[in-house]
Amino acid sequence: MSKKDNGASIILAYLNEKNRPYSAQDVFCNLQKQHGLGKTAVVKAMELLAEEGKIKEKMYGKQKIYFADQSQFRDVNDADLKAMDKQISELSAEVQTLTQSCRQLDTELKELNSSLTTEEMMAEIQELKAECSGYRERLEKIKSATNHVTPEEKEKVYKERDVYVKEWKKRKRLASDMMNSILEGYPKSKKEFLEEVGVETDEDCQVVLPTT
Repeated sequence: MSKKDNGASIILAYLNEKNRPYSAQDVFCNLQKQHGLGKTAVVKAMELLAEEGKIKEKMYGKQKIYFADQSQFRDVNDADLKAMDKQISELSAEVQTLTQSCRQLDTELKELNSSLTTEEMMAEIQELKAECSGYRERLEKIKSATNHVTPEEKEKVYKERDVYVKEWKKRKRLASDMMNSILEGYPKSKKEFLEEVGVETDEDCQVVLPTT
């Protein structure tokens, strides 16, 4: 692009290609990044092209709109328009079909990427076999052990536990009754009394009384 041209040829080709109305700001925004055209240069080039009759301009309010000279394009009859509409419909349907195919392929690709490879599956199978083997060994050791607890022994343990829990509750209730009797004439709080006599409660030891 020469300095004398100042981007006019690029703008002219762009307007003829798009064949739709644009303001100078629109053309600047659309071409600035690709061709490095400045806004002032775009405005001057479009005004020059309009003066030379290479493009057309119209005022809409306070804004100038530029568009390609329509005389350079052949007239389109109804038959041509119908053919174009048909072609657009066919292409739109093809685009929709291709879009659905791409989505389906993308889904299949994600599933393949998330699935294990043959090598990874073989390695996982070996790990599971080793894990199963370990469980079998533990099961055999448990089965062959001679120190199993018999149902009679288990029943005896539970009965002894019930006796101890009942005694625990009984003693805790007696201690609580005694302490409440003392606190009736004690000038300080219950907490201070417990600290003074050096008594630790179940709560202090974070012990919960079992349920029978």
